[in-house]
Amino acid sequence: MIEARGLVKRYGSTMAVSDLSFSVRPGLVTGFLGPNGAGKTTTMRMILGLDAPTEGSVTVDGRSYRDLPAPMREVGALLDAKALHGGRRAVDHLLCLAQSNGIGRRRVDEVLRLVGLEDVARRRVKGFSLGMSQRLGIASALLGDPPVLIFDEPVNGLDPDGIHWVRTLMRTLAAEGRTVLVSSHLMSEMALTADHLLVIGKGRLIADTSVDEFVRSSSQQSVHVRSPQAAELAARCREAGAGVQAGTDPDVIEITAMDSAEVGKLAAAHGITLFELVPVRASLEEAFMELTRDSVEYQATGATR
Repeated sequence: MIEARGLVKRYGSTMAVSDLSFSVRPGLVTGFLGPNGAGKTTTMRMILGLDAPTEGSVTVDGRSYRDLPAPMREVGALLDAKALHGGRRAVDHLLCLAQSNGIGRRRVDEVLRLVGLEDVARRRVKGFSLGMSQRLGIASALLGDPPVLIFDEPVNGLDPDGIHWVRTLMRTLAAEGRTVLVSSHLMSEMALTADHLLVIGKGRLIADTSVDEFVRSSSQQSVHVRSPQAAELAARCREAGAGVQAGTDPDVIEITAMDSAEVGKLAAAHGITLFELVPVRASLEEAFMELTRDSVEYQATGATR
């Protein structure tokens, strides 16, 4: 488990993280989301002892990362896939890490096979694509078979097959009872991968909830209705305080501020025939953009949200 309590990080006059508290529990994939500049990478660096908090604390299974005797056996992390010595071969990079933490050569071969780099193990990493570097970074994180794993944008540079592989890997690791924290800007991928979400903006916690609860909290829920009496139903819904939007098809309307059960009961009470009654859920991306609208640091003129 990862626990942060009152984390604050200032760089001069800039507040990167402000009074941030959360727990990342084992057995779940926790998505760590936020706009650019929200403080996600800074928070991850504080978890790993790379940056010292200005105030507050963060622990891994009750201990500071710096107090772990064999860190790679406790925590595996990928923060920057290109932070490699370009002249080293992939296998030598992993061997160096393994020897520093008392990990045997056999495990190096295992993780190379696991990430699909066995055939290029003796190539120098300066010739690796971003996707290959991501796979090598994931191999480094898995090297010590740790119970806690932290990944910052692990699918950058991967093709669709690689993205599917990472998604399956994350869920498998969590199913084994490990603590998995994943930062990503790909909302569609987080919707398929994460069980729980931590959402921050301008260094502050915005949401700490399940994916389903987060999406349900969005105001962009609606009900799609097809009816030969759509105009009458629209009038009845407006009388009940709902919002109604009509399209080009006169038999189709979209209703907000009422759920499908309420629409169905209203239609039945007035003898209105329904051909379709479909709840329309907001996507994770829509819910995220709605919630973080006021936390975006850089927004282009004329951008729509």
